[in-house]
Amino acid sequence: MFWQTTRFYIDLSQPQVMGIVNVTPDSFTDGGQHASTRTALAHCEQLLKEGAHMLDIGGESTRPGAIAVSLEEELARVLPVVREAVRLNVPISVDTYKAGVMQAVLDAGADIINDVWALRQTGAQQIVAAHANCGVCLMHMHGEPQTMQTMTMQGSSILPVSDFLKNHAQCLQNMGVAQNRIALDPGVGFGKTVAQNFELLTHQDQLLALGYPLLVGWSRKSSVGAVSGCEVGDRMVPSVAAAVLAVERGARLVRVHDVAPTVQALKVWQAARA
Repeated sequence: MFWQTTRFYIDLSQPQVMGIVNVTPDSFTDGGQHASTRTALAHCEQLLKEGAHMLDIGGESTRPGAIAVSLEEELARVLPVVREAVRLNVPISVDTYKAGVMQAVLDAGADIINDVWALRQTGAQQIVAAHANCGVCLMHMHGEPQTMQTMTMQGSSILPVSDFLKNHAQCLQNMGVAQNRIALDPGVGFGKTVAQNFELLTHQDQLLALGYPLLVGWSRKSSVGAVSGCEVGDRMVPSVAAAVLAVERGARLVRVHDVAPTVQALKVWQAARA
């Protein structure tokens, strides 16, 4: 399986580690640490040294209860970093739901649009569909960041999430976007209970059956904290365990804060499969 992106045709025969670069003052785990272009680029370079295969740059926190920022503010945070990061010769993903940001970062050479709203905001589908070959990741989110953890899903998660992702991916294909440009993310922690999040991992095969590569983000989420008893800053070990389990069950991409230990753990997993 391959993922077509702007500049790279990514081979997914081996799991890919996507390093998180938050250029925000308020992300739930590392807000403010990489808020300047200089510190964000230094973090990009460090994650690549640790073994990241690609980078995901975000300028607006989507943690539970996060307040939306303006288009102008998000562009001011993200665009200077993207312009420099594309020179690092690795796939650059941008975590955004705003059509204006999507257009600007794609014009700057970004490879992937990673959207927690699955291109449901005005103009987003059209921006991606008009691009020749950018990659896109569609994520399931129940509700919106301001309310999603106070008004979580009811009942089983796997069928609603699967149907949502299937329908939105098909809609994008109907607009002319090739299937090999699309990846799916079940949205761990986005409007779901702890049990519902782990149900998605248990039945991940049903999401893989849709025929798209799966990108998952368990890193430092509250669900791994709930089952391990670890606070946010101490969730590296359970986060790595969740990433390895997701890969073992077929996910091809993992979005993580802790790149080095995730890469090391996946090397052990790969050795055991040889």
